[in-house]
Amino acid sequence: MPSHLLLLVAGLIGVALVFDYINGFHDAANSIATVVSTRVLSPGQAVIWAAFFNFVAAFGFGTAVAKTIGNGMIDIHAVTFGVIFGGLIGAILWDLTTWYFGLPTSSSHALIGGYAGAAVARYGFGAIIPSGWTKTLVFIVIAPLIGLVLGFLITVAIMWIFQRKSPKSVDKTFRRLQLVSAAAYSLGHGTNDAQKTMGIIAGVLFTAGYLKTFYIPIWVILAAHSAIGLGTLSGGWRIIHTMGSKITKLQPVGGFAAETAGAITLFLASSFGIPVSTTHTITGAIVGVGATRRLSAVRWGVAGRIVWAWILTIPMAAIMGAVTYWIVTLFGAK
Repeated sequence: MPSHLLLLVAGLIGVALVFDYINGFHDAANSIATVVSTRVLSPGQAVIWAAFFNFVAAFGFGTAVAKTIGNGMIDIHAVTFGVIFGGLIGAILWDLTTWYFGLPTSSSHALIGGYAGAAVARYGFGAIIPSGWTKTLVFIVIAPLIGLVLGFLITVAIMWIFQRKSPKSVDKTFRRLQLVSAAAYSLGHGTNDAQKTMGIIAGVLFTAGYLKTFYIPIWVILAAHSAIGLGTLSGGWRIIHTMGSKITKLQPVGGFAAETAGAITLFLASSFGIPVSTTHTITGAIVGVGATRRLSAVRWGVAGRIVWAWILTIPMAAIMGAVTYWIVTLFGAK
């Protein structure tokens, strides 16, 4: 392979891992906001705990989501280096914009939006694979609803099971159990989110001819999980504040219920290769937990701002991805 091609491939993989790092940074709130807001762990302890399990998720959870992102949503033959670069930059720009305003939007949807926008800018809508998009778009609605329902039901079940226990005893029990639920959620977060970057990197290698058939090499799996773990370790404190305290007030019982509900949802989606939003999932679960007290316990104004950010994520990232692609074509890239 020519040396300039190798440098180009290495550069694109570097950009993909930067996105993965920002994904972890942006989505750190998903993994640790509940455990921090309930004061079970300090912020520093929580990011270390979450980052460790983000990385551990590299071992034994498959690559179904990576394959969906890599060749299940965009025709792999329509993908060029310019398309991949445009998609990544579009996703990064949207992630940084929403991080600045403290909005917990989906890095996953930013990535698929940016990638699709760049592909359409080059190839037209023929680059889109409808079947891959159908399940993803459906789960934009379903994932937070599953999280909400499970969060509500788990909280109700705990209240019924522990109704004869003293509040102090219950609090002590769930402070310990929340370490388990936070670990489970971080495993689910790493499993679903890191795989999206794996799919993009495998697309780069396939486009360059380094892969004769589309699959996910083991070094790509380890690199993606390392990047998202390091990003989580850095923490995105603006979004953590929104997730952990602005939507509703959580106790250890509620934190356990929300994280458990979110983890179940993420593992379910990952097993079917569906790239869902970890942000949407945990937000739905937190709302479900808050609703067990009373509907007014949920700050619906904050939740409404978050929903608007969710709606705008794919189209805005797509526009940014398309614009980035058009800019790089001015410099001769395809």
